[in-house]
Amino acid sequence: MYHERFRGYFRMSVSELENLLQQLVPSLTKEQTHYRKPIDPEQRLAVGLRFLNTGDSYRTIASSFRLGVSTVASIVSETCDALWHCLRDEHLPVPTEEMWRSTARRFHERWNFPNCLGAMDGKHIFIQAPANSGSLYFNYKGTFSVVLLALVDADYRFLVVDLESYGSNSDGGIFANSVLGKALRDGTLNVPPPSELPVNHGKS
Repeated sequence: MYHERFRGYFRMSVSELENLLQQLVPSLTKEQTHYRKPIDPEQRLAVGLRFLNTGDSYRTIASSFRLGVSTVASIVSETCDALWHCLRDEHLPVPTEEMWRSTARRFHERWNFPNCLGAMDGKHIFIQAPANSGSLYFNYKGTFSVVLLALVDADYRFLVVDLESYGSNSDGGIFANSVLGKALRDGTLNVPPPSELPVNHGKS
């Protein structure tokens, strides 16, 4: 089922693309109406992955696939939702206590940071201000944004992500109101109990 429309955009093998498409077919299949034939799941996935991989504008993608701009916008949104719901449990599962311990060991081995469970930072993602949103999304840089808050392991792989904060919020407010911040306060992230720092017997 692999199609030439995928070639050149993604670093995925034929089998990986076919497996991904197979998982997404139920979510990307649309019913046929009396007015027109629906866009097939393969093309929907190609449009979504093209946008995610290149960041091309909807207008550019629409021209490449001979689709309307509004159609491309809908496909990108629906495909992203389908990818998230299909892949999140496999690639971003709720961390277990053993996962945290393994992450801490890796931080110690690679970066000499003992008892470190992750590295966290935030990134403003520029957006067009939603209608009637006032200054909620207006940030200190003078643009409109939402904030991506991410926690990664010692090898830069995502452990936890949150993309719900307004650009106008402070760093402390973003963390306090994030899924990660709330889960840490509630004790629902399976974080292991405190442990002593390792003793360095070497010379200072």
